[in-house]
Amino acid sequence: MDQRVIGRLGQQVSVVGLGTWQLGADWGDIDDKDALTVLEAAAEAGVTFFDTADVYGDGRSEQTIAAFLRARPDLQVLVATKMGRRVEQIPQNYALDNFRAWNDRSRRNLGVDRIDLVQLHCPPTPVYSSDEVFDALDTLVDEGRVAAYGVSVETTAEALTAIARPNVASVQIIFNPFRMKPLREVLPAAEKAGVGIIARVPLASGLLSGKYTKDTVFAADDHRTFNRHGEAFDQGETFSGVDFEAGVEAAAEFSALAPEGYTPAQSALRWIIQQPGVSTVIPGARSPEQVRANAAAAELAPLSDATLTAIQDLYDRRIKDQVEGRW
Repeated sequence: MDQRVIGRLGQQVSVVGLGTWQLGADWGDIDDKDALTVLEAAAEAGVTFFDTADVYGDGRSEQTIAAFLRARPDLQVLVATKMGRRVEQIPQNYALDNFRAWNDRSRRNLGVDRIDLVQLHCPPTPVYSSDEVFDALDTLVDEGRVAAYGVSVETTAEALTAIARPNVASVQIIFNPFRMKPLREVLPAAEKAGVGIIARVPLASGLLSGKYTKDTVFAADDHRTFNRHGEAFDQGETFSGVDFEAGVEAAAEFSALAPEGYTPAQSALRWIIQQPGVSTVIPGARSPEQVRANAAAAELAPLSDATLTAIQDLYDRRIKDQVEGRW
């Protein structure tokens, strides 16, 4: 699989990584054995970047990754985690003492002395403008706790503020054919600054797979049920902020644009991969089959200009007005 450098981190990772939110919580239940088979399938497919967070299953996702990598010392996988969502979301909680405590916990969960990449986990907007916050992150690097740090953001404005920081290695942002706004400013700014872009929610919580209908029912403990309107956290995390019923209709049109030999999900991933400035894209997966299909998108030919134009037209007609004003 193609390898790309994550910005100022200076390390190469597979262009298709693995998001592991679903191995911890909020996507319905998955047992430990199934979670390990997903990680194994990812490694066998050439995936060398796992993204997790300390709140995914209250540490379960981190612990599962650690158990897998202990059993596979032959693998070279860059593990990125996130911190900040374990406390009330007020700027004052993003302070050095908390950072150290969260970092200690994640290092225990992951079984490492130093974390490859730690990211602020969608903190309150004022955090991105705080010199004290980024001084504290620099301290974590100086103390050898982390190799580098980045941010995970909700909005393009937050991304641009973070990119201006001199030691931010990466920005993780929702980016897919139903969330195109980062194309205009964020990706060019990151590329110019040497900051890596980690594209998350690449399938719009599964919408872009084309598998759902308006009658699809998700489990009660799946965020696609309990956060559909932003009840638990930012609405943009669920279906990229797109109204589900409208999204199903748009996804059917998107599916029809998939070239022969591509699944709709692979078309979405291929669209992301070929955008300049993207370091890696991190689809989740609940089965080895999904992992292998996602990884295969990296080997497909780039989408044609005609397909790209049709995808842009679909976004402009059906999606743009739903999402661009908020994110």
